[in-house]
Amino acid sequence: MGTTDTRGPAPGRSAVVLALRHYLRELLRLRRLALPALLLPAVGNIGIRYVAPLLIAKLAGQAADGDGLALGPALPYVLGFGVTLLLAEGLWRVGQHCLNRVDALGMEHLYVRGMDELLAKDAAFFHDNFAGSLTKRVLSFGKRFEDFVDTVTYRIVGSLVPLLFGAVVLWSYEPMLVVGLFAMIALTVVAATPLIRRRQRLVNDREAAIARVSGHVADSLMNMETVRAFAAERREGGEHRSRVAESRRLTLKSWDYGNLRVDTLIAPMSVLTNVLGLVVALALGGPGQGVEEVVVAFTYYSNATQIMFEFNQIYRRLESSMTEAAQFTELLLDPPTVLDADEPEPLAPRDGGVRFEAVTFAHAGAEPIFRELDLDVPAGARIGLVGRSGGGKTTLTRLLLRMSDIEGGRVLIGGQDISRLRQTDLRSLIAYVPQEPAMFHRSLRDNIAFARPGATDEEVHAAAAAAHVTEFAEQLPDGFATLVGERGVKLSGGQRQRVALARAILRDAPILLLDEATSALDSESELLVQDALWRLMDGRTALVVAHRLSTVAGMDRLVVLDRGRVVEQGTHEKLLTADGAYARLWRHQSGGFLGGPADPVPVV
Repeated sequence: MGTTDTRGPAPGRSAVVLALRHYLRELLRLRRLALPALLLPAVGNIGIRYVAPLLIAKLAGQAADGDGLALGPALPYVLGFGVTLLLAEGLWRVGQHCLNRVDALGMEHLYVRGMDELLAKDAAFFHDNFAGSLTKRVLSFGKRFEDFVDTVTYRIVGSLVPLLFGAVVLWSYEPMLVVGLFAMIALTVVAATPLIRRRQRLVNDREAAIARVSGHVADSLMNMETVRAFAAERREGGEHRSRVAESRRLTLKSWDYGNLRVDTLIAPMSVLTNVLGLVVALALGGPGQGVEEVVVAFTYYSNATQIMFEFNQIYRRLESSMTEAAQFTELLLDPPTVLDADEPEPLAPRDGGVRFEAVTFAHAGAEPIFRELDLDVPAGARIGLVGRSGGGKTTLTRLLLRMSDIEGGRVLIGGQDISRLRQTDLRSLIAYVPQEPAMFHRSLRDNIAFARPGATDEEVHAAAAAAHVTEFAEQLPDGFATLVGERGVKLSGGQRQRVALARAILRDAPILLLDEATSALDSESELLVQDALWRLMDGRTALVVAHRLSTVAGMDRLVVLDRGRVVEQGTHEKLLTADGAYARLWRHQSGGFLGGPADPVPVV
């Protein structure tokens, strides 16, 4: 039921590094807001964690030196304590104001950047990935920026900058206090690093499992009619429960490892650090400053060990943010294979003629479909592409659209090699109606106008009338403003095909590619639409793929493809008279459709 990226590997280190680079570039881009957002809360924390306790320590030392505290000598410290807290609160508020804007602007830019990256991917990329999984990844790429920046601001910069200030103060009292503190922090980091690396792998597995759950949900919902038609609700529900259970197992495994291994290591190290600070302060404190030094050492060490206690939580938030972001940046490590030329040519075809010269092409890992295929379609010619399934008809149209790149030869439009053109310029020359028309969950009018967004209502309605869309549009609840549902589920197959034809008419391009453009129409509608198509093809180059040979019998030339080779070409009458490949296909049709397997078609 669709493609399945269910067992894809977890993001590697390179994907995490790439995600980190994207986030750091956003901070650099927004540096005028990011600098105060990062630094002001840190300065506020200095006041709360270290300046205010230092003032209290001074008061304690003053009290220890005499018979108590007098208001006069204590007043500067009391006022300083209050001012410090007020300034810290003000700095925190201003920093929060800046941080909110960094988060919002960064997420906006990353959402747009993520979508741009997906839009640049090849058609094959979307065949290999769930739409639901891609949606989760691209949204997480933007959303997790907020978590990353908040963690860096409040948990990392907001703790490390004050810690450095505290180290300077401790050094002024006793250098050994600083040496002991940083020795314990370094020892904790060295001991915890291998455990953290192990948990990172568990987190990668957890996020990959969550992505598989998301992809399966989207796949099932998008194919709900098929699920119901085959009474597969219980089977799909069972598959979902299985994936959710796997996600739960891996989630608990990563959490338990962090709690039982990492936290179990850090907690006693934090306690030992606090004890060490008191021991050093008591052992080395000089006369007259013992009380003040003990209070400063105890308070500062407590603040430092609080960072150690939070270390696991900080790292857990960071690894969660970066792992989810890496789920998306992993996709960027495989660049698209269909790329614009470094110096693309300006679009200037001399006419609408199409030529395939010695074209060789194969899907990845498969045998070549075409081997040095030659086909010339003069400007204004109406060509029917016929043959049994698998002969290469649809592939030929996709190569002309440059959905994939050929391995050898050239494809020309109006004498220009399409590989030298910008893809957007190339496709502006072509109106394409695929075998399975795609509909957006938008209004009927928007779906038609997708071919030319700037079209007026009159132009849209004229195209709709030509494709016989108006007939059923008038019966819809809101007419052309009616939402057609996801993938156009509110429309019948024939109605969707007529909308796709209206798009092609509105496109008004010099080249038409029609891949079974009338296959879903009833006989009466087909006669009406065929008349519109013949008028549309007048003066344009048209390549029409058809299994129902009667729909292309009136073309200027019919090209019979079999196993990627042109085995016969000519007019309908000429090919019937020749009694070759086309004549056999014609005889094998029942009701205008190709029947069962035929004898191999000889190359002529």
